[in-house]
Amino acid sequence: MRGAARLFATFAAPVFALGLTAVSSMAKMLEFSDLEGWRDDDHRAALSTFLDTCSLLQDPDWAQICKLAPDAMASDAAARNFFELLFRPVVVGDSPALFTGYYEPELPGSAIRTPRFAYPLYTRPPELQDGQQWLDRGAIESSGALRGRGLEIAWLEDPVEVFFLQVQGSGRIRLPDGRVVRVGYAGRNGHAYSSVGKEMARRGILGEHNVSAQSIKAWVRANPVLGAEILLHNKSFVFFRRLPDLPPEKGPIGAMGRSVTAHRSLAVDPAYTPLGAPVWLEKTGRNPIRRLMVAQDTGGAIKGAQRADIFFGTGEKAGEDAGTIKDGGRMVMLLPIERAFAVLEGK
Repeated sequence: MRGAARLFATFAAPVFALGLTAVSSMAKMLEFSDLEGWRDDDHRAALSTFLDTCSLLQDPDWAQICKLAPDAMASDAAARNFFELLFRPVVVGDSPALFTGYYEPELPGSAIRTPRFAYPLYTRPPELQDGQQWLDRGAIESSGALRGRGLEIAWLEDPVEVFFLQVQGSGRIRLPDGRVVRVGYAGRNGHAYSSVGKEMARRGILGEHNVSAQSIKAWVRANPVLGAEILLHNKSFVFFRRLPDLPPEKGPIGAMGRSVTAHRSLAVDPAYTPLGAPVWLEKTGRNPIRRLMVAQDTGGAIKGAQRADIFFGTGEKAGEDAGTIKDGGRMVMLLPIERAFAVLEGK
């Protein structure tokens, strides 16, 4: 089950200090030759994504690298040399890796309630404070605690899609007149994210290996009464805001306050993988991935050194791809040389 709702997204352009929690005992330095498929990747595409958030990195070792990065966009060979000369691969953690996927849904909706579009997306209530544990999903959806307050910013036709839009944390709402409204994360109610997929497997509703976004949606729609009760297992509730200035060609806003890039951006646990860092991904499974990505997002269920969520893009096809990913493998950070040695030494 994808767990990277954009629970910690920021809205300004923050400046990031790429520190790490004490991980030196879990860290190991590798050579680039140890990275399976390294020379076959499109390093220039990865560098372009890295540059999207490079200006936000304030530590001196990162800042110096970011000054040199634009010149390396001249060719793929230059980009690969840039990474090989200025970084060292560091793998953290020996627990099994878990990679899932997320995407930006595009859904039909309405700016006003109609008989067809009757399920709201709410903006953040003004009294809700960051970090506050507030009303849970049941109080908001079942008891209607927010009704009549004018907090609805759009209406969808399917409560299941409302739930999964909250899980994804951003989306595009296509209105009846053809206009598209972009919505993004605006806060949450302070309750911890709980996996509906795990709960369904625990109850024997779905087999553990059959849990996916698609299987959950299908079962809930086929069993609307019990399905609605199952969704309430996740007490976490996400609020949205309109993003009127986000260009249509850009991805949704990630935790660094910049757009994420399909197949190049990752949601990670920043306690182990610093935001803004390049990450080499080796995903196993049906559709293996060997690709250099960038840690530019976070998520409520993304916990651990070898845990990441891959951004697959926008729309139905991206959703199908993201919803079926639940694979192992390995993720390896690329850190500036001095920073890499400092991590190994526990500094």
